[in-house]
Amino acid sequence: AMLRLRLLTWDVKDTLLRLRLPVGQSYAAEARARGLQVQPEALTRAFGEAYGAQSRRFPNYGLGQGLSSRQWWVDVVRQTFVLSGVRDDAALTALAEKLYRDFCSSRNWEVLPGASETLSQCCQRGFRMGVVSNFDNRLENVLAQCNLRHHFEFVLTSEAAGFEKPDGRIFQEALRLGGVPPEQAAHVGDDYSRDYRAARAVGMHSFLLRGAGQGQEPEVPPEHVLPTLSHLLARIEK
Repeated sequence: AMLRLRLLTWDVKDTLLRLRLPVGQSYAAEARARGLQVQPEALTRAFGEAYGAQSRRFPNYGLGQGLSSRQWWVDVVRQTFVLSGVRDDAALTALAEKLYRDFCSSRNWEVLPGASETLSQCCQRGFRMGVVSNFDNRLENVLAQCNLRHHFEFVLTSEAAGFEKPDGRIFQEALRLGGVPPEQAAHVGDDYSRDYRAARAVGMHSFLLRGAGQGQEPEVPPEHVLPTLSHLLARIEK
């Protein structure tokens, strides 16, 4: 039977948008512009380490601990360069501020294949649309610059909600903003636990975007899996 859906919520990173380059390449280019030679691979590794440590110590951009998301990110960028051997404090501060600003823009982000078309078709079919993303408050701007913002009635970030996926409260807030009960809503995302399972836990429908070669979680029925975003409407309407 066709799903009676009124609201579609969307993850952003690696669902609608992806980074144009690995983080290390963007960071290395910015360092080079300031006369610093740092290997992109070393920066990518260091970023993973710095980001992981910061997320464990200050979850959801340190909101509960008095940090701003800007300060949170500037610290991550600084630490990434420190771990990669850059010791020049003034250079670190300038780099961190510049990279924080650069990742607000479409310079570093690109729209995934099929995303614009799928979002347009969903809007034409009359679905209410919203974003549910573990992102900071730059997301509105990023979506606008990538020409996707107009598809959505609301953009709910973990920074604004005060909760990160997989916490069900961020989905409950999205349902409140969309004005529909969970059984009339579906979430689309690429992460099994944060997107697929978390949305289902609050009673929503959910679809898991899964490119070729990504590991298959056994619990996901094939009709909930999207090899590409262009498969979505067929899954909903079949």
